[in-house]
Amino acid sequence: MEIEFLKRIIEDQREEIEEKFASEKIVERELVEYGKRFLKHPNILAILGVRRCGKSILSFILARKVGKKFGYVNFDDERLIRVKTEDLDKILQCFYELYGEDVDLVILDEIQNVYGWELFANRLRRTKKVILTGSNSKLLSGELATHLTGRHIDIILYPFSFKEVLEFIPNIYSTRDITKVRKKLKEYVQSSGFPEVRTFGPNVVVKIYEDIINKDCIRRYKIKNEESFRELASYLVSNFSNEFTYSKLLNICKIKDVHTVKNYVNYLKEAYLIIVLDRYSPKLKQQILAPKKVYNVDHGLCNFVSFRISKDIGKIFENIVCVELMREKTINYDMEIYYWKDYQQNEVDFVVKRKTKVDKLIQVCYDVEEKKEKEVRSLIKASKELKCNDLLVITNDYETEEKINEKKIKFVPLWKWLLVKG
Repeated sequence: MEIEFLKRIIEDQREEIEEKFASEKIVERELVEYGKRFLKHPNILAILGVRRCGKSILSFILARKVGKKFGYVNFDDERLIRVKTEDLDKILQCFYELYGEDVDLVILDEIQNVYGWELFANRLRRTKKVILTGSNSKLLSGELATHLTGRHIDIILYPFSFKEVLEFIPNIYSTRDITKVRKKLKEYVQSSGFPEVRTFGPNVVVKIYEDIINKDCIRRYKIKNEESFRELASYLVSNFSNEFTYSKLLNICKIKDVHTVKNYVNYLKEAYLIIVLDRYSPKLKQQILAPKKVYNVDHGLCNFVSFRISKDIGKIFENIVCVELMREKTINYDMEIYYWKDYQQNEVDFVVKRKTKVDKLIQVCYDVEEKKEKEVRSLIKASKELKCNDLLVITNDYETEEKINEKKIKFVPLWKWLLVKG
């Protein structure tokens, strides 16, 4: 590719993002301070996450905070579809010509679209700070991991959290502030965390979903049986906060081979569309064989994409809690998330494990009056079996602390847990 042509593309892309910063209110992401510390010296920071969750904006925010001069290029651009490995040095030359030879940070956005990028990134890392972004979890599991031998940090970015979209810092003891927060939470629960929803409305969630299915799954993995894959994806997205088995998916989607079903589910996970939790068991074999639980990466998919006859707010609450726990997990590498269920069908929504110990048990119960007894019974049984006494029930508006069967249980409204859980 010609240098001048590449320079025009680079400048166009940068102007587009700079205009966003000038014309829109940019949300300061919670991961900014965490990400900054890995860019004090030459290093690679990989920002991974679902398509259109704000990775490019986060990379710009970080670059502005830690880089004197930086270059940015987004490879998810049809004009760069024919970029080859040998063109990457030309892009670096463009940065020097446009911004000066003292460029000390380089952003390579959606870099997985370029074959053989790993060695280039590794060479850059020796003298510069590098931010990579990608919409596939396999970005760092291939050649890059081999070439860098651990010299990189990866963080997963999710769509906006409730704390990020809240435009004020509330006093959690003020009745007026609590009323405002509860109103904002209702709006958040009925909408989405995808940044573009704030500008273009809920229809953009359907477009994002289609792009993930088409670009990040069907096209990337060259899926031939598109109809069956779409049916499976639709089923999982619509059955959020529920269990599934590969054999059940096999029958529903009329796929002949269970290995194909497993691959399809993995493609959706790798594209960050869904989150899959294992059932907790001290025995690995039982974990593998037990049904899994599926959640959507954003509750906007529950609202605007999934097929449902009625709106189960309790399930949406549970999905929001799951994503929030995964958000916490991205900066706590010793944290693992499961669900628990026994042979009597007692179930706990989330088991939080740290290292070798179960650290916390969490139930999500929107309707406390109707379901409290059942949820508490399951929580106490799991507490005894898993030897964990940190018990929490996340509710709609019920807040108290109770001692039941010698077990202390905290009941906390969702809005409060989302704001002060840390």
